[in-house]
Amino acid sequence: MAKKTITIEQIGSPIRREASQRATLVGLGLNKMHRVRTLEDTPSIRGMINKVSHMVRIVEEA
Repeated sequence: MAKKTITIEQIGSPIRREASQRATLVGLGLNKMHRVRTLEDTPSIRGMINKVSHMVRIVEEA
């Protein structure tokens, strides 16, 4: 059975944001604008995306 994945893109800058939000972006593998990552769709990843939802965009859910 294939694992579900989610593709996200960073659309907001971490400048002048809380340190925890910057750390969450780094944890997601995003640290520069318009960078795209494909990650496993797990509850912990969804929680991280929810925390920085104003700085990331979900490109594709598979």
